[in-house]
Amino acid sequence: MQGQPNTQVAVVGGGVVGAATTLALARRGVSVTLLEARDRLGLGASGTNSGILHTGFDSPPGELETRMILRSAELRDPVLERLGIPVRRCGALLRPRTDADRATVEGLARDGLAELDEQGVLRVPGEAVTDPVAYTRALANAAEAKVMTGARVEAVERSGDEFSLGLASGDRVRCRVVVNCAGLYADEVARLAGDDSLAIYPRKGEFFVFEPPDGTPLERILLPVPTKRTKGVLVFPTLDGKVVAGPTAHDQEDKEDWSVREEAWGEVMPKAAAMLPSLEGAEPIAAYAGLRPAGRDGLNYAIAASRACPGLVNVGAIRSTGLTASLGIAEHVVGLVAEQGVRLSPEQELATARAEPSEGPWWRHS
Repeated sequence: MQGQPNTQVAVVGGGVVGAATTLALARRGVSVTLLEARDRLGLGASGTNSGILHTGFDSPPGELETRMILRSAELRDPVLERLGIPVRRCGALLRPRTDADRATVEGLARDGLAELDEQGVLRVPGEAVTDPVAYTRALANAAEAKVMTGARVEAVERSGDEFSLGLASGDRVRCRVVVNCAGLYADEVARLAGDDSLAIYPRKGEFFVFEPPDGTPLERILLPVPTKRTKGVLVFPTLDGKVVAGPTAHDQEDKEDWSVREEAWGEVMPKAAAMLPSLEGAEPIAAYAGLRPAGRDGLNYAIAASRACPGLVNVGAIRSTGLTASLGIAEHVVGLVAEQGVRLSPEQELATARAEPSEGPWWRHS
């Protein structure tokens, strides 16, 4: 096999999970190359979400997703501080509206992550908002690893204990282990390696951005009662003082359709106005859509070494909590990479740096 660069691990996908994994591996002394199909990091699902860092107060106990969220919360503050990543620690409120809501809310007040006040409102002080694009790029920059953009993987060949990845540019990358963090395309990357265990489809989340109604800043994230399928429509502040309502949860097949549907307004705004009445009649200044990589047949947080292809670690079906859970996922993946025979050094201290600002508000697809 021929090609440059040579690296121990190739991480495919430059979203927040891929960037976090690259940093975690680099801090353990691993030679790692990050491959991103787009021209910049963080422009896919990672850069088109809510930017909310969740606490996991409403996540099912014991599930891998929940464990990754809770572990990330333990790891996050030193990373935010050292890398200068912007964050607004605003907390969240969940106000029940029906008897069924009240019963659900009472069950969510557990583990000290959320508490009921005297009016029956659930308060979640640990919820926060960040700039997801700046977050992603800060993690990648801190890794000081080789980053290749415009590097879409089109072929995965294995010979002996080595991979050769063919890129759309004609370049080839040789490595011992492939970590597949390709988001919407994780199933396609896995199939290139002979692994058909993943089936990913896009779940579209559409958002509307407003100036603060009546000029009054929104002080807290406003949450609905979540369901098993989705966290529902939220209303939340951004770092730059705007108010966002969304998302929808529209399942589709087209992985390249990032448009906001006409129906989205009717799916979002009645629910948003019920939580923040001053949004009634407000005109948005922007709208955007994100495509979350959902797994078919209930597949969620499919993080494991491939059974079909030795040396391949899949990190697929990471849905809307990927931003929140990224640091915990990365730590977990480092362990899986070690099981593939990659030697780890003691973890290096994270250097102090400043996050690269987004080119304008991230919610304008920066």
